[in-house]
Amino acid sequence: MTFEELKSKIQKHSPDINVDLLKKAYEYARSAHEGQNRMTGEPYINHPMETAVKLAEFKLDQTTIIAGILHDVPEDTDRTVEDIRKEFGSEVSFLVEGITKLGTIKYRGVDRFTENLRKMFVAMAEDVRVIFIKFADRMHNLETLNALPKVKQQRIARETIEIYAPIAGRLGMHSIKGQLEDRAFPFAYPEEYQWLMETATHRREEQKKLVKQMIKQVNKTLKIAGIEKFTLDGRAKNNFSLYKKLIRKKYNKDINRIYDLVALRVIVPTIKDCYQVLGIIHQNWKPIPERFKDYIAQPKPNGYQSLHTDVFTDDNHQVEFQIRTKEMNEIAEYGIAAHFHYKESGQKNAPPLSKDGEAWLAQLKKIQEEITENAQLLETLKLDIFSDRIFVLTPEGDVIDLPEGANAIDFAYHIHSVVGDCCGGVKINGKMSSLTEPLKNGDMVEIILDKKRAGPSKDWLKTVKTHTAQSKIKAALRKQRLSIIDQLLNK
Repeated sequence: MTFEELKSKIQKHSPDINVDLLKKAYEYARSAHEGQNRMTGEPYINHPMETAVKLAEFKLDQTTIIAGILHDVPEDTDRTVEDIRKEFGSEVSFLVEGITKLGTIKYRGVDRFTENLRKMFVAMAEDVRVIFIKFADRMHNLETLNALPKVKQQRIARETIEIYAPIAGRLGMHSIKGQLEDRAFPFAYPEEYQWLMETATHRREEQKKLVKQMIKQVNKTLKIAGIEKFTLDGRAKNNFSLYKKLIRKKYNKDINRIYDLVALRVIVPTIKDCYQVLGIIHQNWKPIPERFKDYIAQPKPNGYQSLHTDVFTDDNHQVEFQIRTKEMNEIAEYGIAAHFHYKESGQKNAPPLSKDGEAWLAQLKKIQEEITENAQLLETLKLDIFSDRIFVLTPEGDVIDLPEGANAIDFAYHIHSVVGDCCGGVKINGKMSSLTEPLKNGDMVEIILDKKRAGPSKDWLKTVKTHTAQSKIKAALRKQRLSIIDQLLNK
């Protein structure tokens, strides 16, 4: 890739980037990687350049893009992190050093694999932009995976699906999560991928025709209603996301039960416009009540905001709509990464780093510090960090993010250790329920406190899913035992 090609691609997404600095980084990396080739036979320099382009596509800041160009220099050449610091400053060198320290995360024994995860979580907690560079690096590696032996293809693909994609999801980077999963899917699970392609192709084509018809109708309807500024398009559901949905028990691999293979997305200038468009859609097409979600009034913990609604078309088909502002769409696509883009551009409406994202990064660091035994850490991460997520509500309307399979006890300890210790019962959606019943997406959960309760039950440890609940229950049980010992000694 020539410098002119690099500049053109990056300026498309980051028009205000410092061209002189970009050229300096390009020349530095090109000189350092001189004579090196990748397994594909192409010059090695193409990889860091493609990584930088993807970082620009992620809407990331100039510092991260420059670090992306230089990210492989200390590991693969004779130039050091200190050399980069002297040429490009401490912030760029800090990010490059973070990437260099990580090395590669590989399934080569539990101990080595888990130690690499520990390094990654520490680096992310210090500066989350390190993981953005890893995402971009991995995304380009997936594009060239065909050049590697099949065993290595599958290992890299599964790492992507089981480690990197869930992290992207937790950081609200849904576009990146979907791209990582879909690029890895054919290599990680080739038979399942082939089955999905054969199963879904006809149904997808039917839905695409339906959506095309609806786009014409909705365009006309919104213009007649006086909505002038909007964009409208159809988005296909990601392949891996569709596969996971199909293999869940309630769908039993029946593609005809999936109605959101393609969704219509309406982007408008303001929140007021979002609700106005929603009203127009509901006036013209019959809504399906149980399929309506207002994530603007109640955002997901990772900052996601949008209106979701399903309607019946005139010929009785179901179509999903997503309605949001441009800023909401940036957050939905790029999550925490959007914060750095808005911050650098100096826009006043820059979204803050989501509290959930910050809390989650802190939780990662805490977990890896508390659990010293590698096998236990890996198991905890699989359940608490890399599992599928559900979103449940408090009676006040706050949204709580928990792993799939979590119960009311997990919920209680997420609120506060005292709420967990005094948890005497629970109402789920207004009805008395078992404390150990797994919660579902959208459940309203109300904990009934029992102030006379002596503390948690030991049996709770067998039912909870989260590390938070497990550690707080164990702490309370230890306190109970010490109290009993003190009483016996003082008799």
